[in-house]
Amino acid sequence: MSAEVCEVAFGQNTITFDLVRRERKTLSISVHPDLAVEVLAPTDASFEKIAEKVLKRAPWIQNQLKYFAQFQPRTPKRSYVAGETHLYLGRQYKLKVVPHIQNGVKMLRGQIMVNSTKPRNQEHTRDLVRDWMLKRAQVKFSERLEICRGRFADPEAVVPAGLLIRDLSQRWGSMTARRNLVLNRSLIGASTDSIDYVITHELCHIEYQHHGTAFYEHLGRVMPDWERRKTKLERQLA
Repeated sequence: MSAEVCEVAFGQNTITFDLVRRERKTLSISVHPDLAVEVLAPTDASFEKIAEKVLKRAPWIQNQLKYFAQFQPRTPKRSYVAGETHLYLGRQYKLKVVPHIQNGVKMLRGQIMVNSTKPRNQEHTRDLVRDWMLKRAQVKFSERLEICRGRFADPEAVVPAGLLIRDLSQRWGSMTARRNLVLNRSLIGASTDSIDYVITHELCHIEYQHHGTAFYEHLGRVMPDWERRKTKLERQLA
């Protein structure tokens, strides 16, 4: 369902949030790294009840917004020119673009080497790098998923129906109602322990479809240092 942009007044401030209604029993509130506030609510919940819950959690929302604001502005848009740095698994690599009769991308001596039939075409270079990063993400995310499942008491209970890699504007990952694990393709820039945090967080949603106390207690048992990993993730991809 599409999101509805809503507002509630909190003292002298206004909290703006995206309201998404779904077939669910509980209401959840999330604050994302891009400073977007998202509220997932049951389809039959009245706006008054939703606003009441948002106001009740307003201090927490503002603290989260303040936390994420310290990482703004986000990483500037990439130009895909030689000498520009790109993150891959938590490390910065310089882009080197070389004229070639065939297109190809590989890691070589601390650089992302782009062999290109159109070396001066930035869009062509972008497409080559993004395709290479996506292929690496498909391999690396699958590897980390298996490792993360091993953290759980019963790994077979946290097998997602599928692994999808998408361009996500407001979150690092999600677990859909059909148990598909969706990961942000930008996560390939993060270190493996940060990637593991996102995957483990989403696997916990197979049992707890909310961000309540029980969810975080479960996450803490499976990954005791998740808060450190979360902070590292935000600093790496800020």
